[in-house]
Amino acid sequence: MTPHDRLIEMLAARSVRRGSFVLASGKQSSLYVDARLTTMSPDGLATVGPLAIAAMTDTGWAPDAVGGLTLGADPVSYAIAYASALAGAPIRSFTVRKEAKAHGTGKIIEGPFRPGDRVVVIEDVITTGASALKAIDVIRAAGGNVMGVLAVVDREEGGRELLNAAGHAVVSLARASEILARMPLG
Repeated sequence: MTPHDRLIEMLAARSVRRGSFVLASGKQSSLYVDARLTTMSPDGLATVGPLAIAAMTDTGWAPDAVGGLTLGADPVSYAIAYASALAGAPIRSFTVRKEAKAHGTGKIIEGPFRPGDRVVVIEDVITTGASALKAIDVIRAAGGNVMGVLAVVDREEGGRELLNAAGHAVVSLARASEILARMPLG
């Protein structure tokens, strides 16, 4: 089984549910994707990190750092950083807070992000693209150079197109249609 097939199987078994849900975007949906049930598991981390690095390499992206809006992006970014260290080509990871800390240094970006970094923005699930756009705005304001967006799952509901229209390339490791094709009916 390829790493991509393994990821699709894990997502289908753990992360996707059918029913009636209100998404973070406020949209109603009959499909809920909680990628964290996969990306926070040991085998999910071990699969996602190398798969994401391969996808970035195939796209021609060579980032200094990866990160996105907490919480969904965090385990994916950490998996990439760990896998990159094992491969001998370290990529740093960071987290974008939803708002700046009200204490201490007041950071909105945590971790070893540096102004001037070439960055790939990480998303666990793209629906509308709004979370990625928020992270992009914060990263650019802090001096980062955004290369594109990497998502674990593209729900195929317009987020990719919105990001593309805003000038951001998007790569996804899985599409909702691929995951649904592996799920039993009913």
